[in-house]
Amino acid sequence: MRETEALIARITEINEKVQHIELSVDDSLQRMKPGQSFLARLASERWDPYLRDRWWAVNVRKGQIIVERPQSEVYDVGQIISLVGLVGQPFRFRRTLRNVLLVAYDTSPTPLLMTIPWLLGNKIGVTLVLLGTGSDYDTTHLPPEVEIVHGLDETDALVWDNQVMSMGWADQIFVVVNEFDELKHFRQVLDKFRDLRAEIPKNYLFGVFRPVLPCGAGACQACLLTTRNGTATTCIEGPAFDLTQIVLPNPE
Repeated sequence: MRETEALIARITEINEKVQHIELSVDDSLQRMKPGQSFLARLASERWDPYLRDRWWAVNVRKGQIIVERPQSEVYDVGQIISLVGLVGQPFRFRRTLRNVLLVAYDTSPTPLLMTIPWLLGNKIGVTLVLLGTGSDYDTTHLPPEVEIVHGLDETDALVWDNQVMSMGWADQIFVVVNEFDELKHFRQVLDKFRDLRAEIPKNYLFGVFRPVLPCGAGACQACLLTTRNGTATTCIEGPAFDLTQIVLPNPE
């Protein structure tokens, strides 16, 4: 992992909340795969903010990476972005896949979106479930082949139409939750799946963890995660972990 610079080549307003920024990057970042990210900061602002933002790509093209950022952030074409990466490991997809379920619970699905062009390109069915505040995410820019499902019950955000069926046909599930209370949210997700399935197999239900990353290289140990086999650094071994193997807090 090293520091590089990228040029903002184009900015596209997707909707009133989201913009896509096309970055011209060097070859070291062209190997980015779904699940990986990088730490970014305007090159002109060396220490502001002190901690870099974590940027997630939604697509990779020859010579370019497209990232999704909130409209509240202001950028200009021609600006230079300092990038540190690549951070993390690619999502561990099974060798044989037919259907993948993506779930965003009380958050935007942005960290999951780079999987979509890759999965569709390999003839794999994709369903995106938006729960809680995640339902506010505008999906009109996503490919029409993606099945979009919204939560049903305001009193229980983890309920959606044909829930048991969609869990059953999914070969793998990747979940992203509100990053400010990840462990609690992931506990709720795991408990919901245990209520609805007799057994949760290994390498089936993955949580995509997004702690603050001061270094992104495993040196500061700020992103340690407790697993059933010890501890893991989210920035090196993550971001996706089998939720059945993570030590999560007991429900309140």
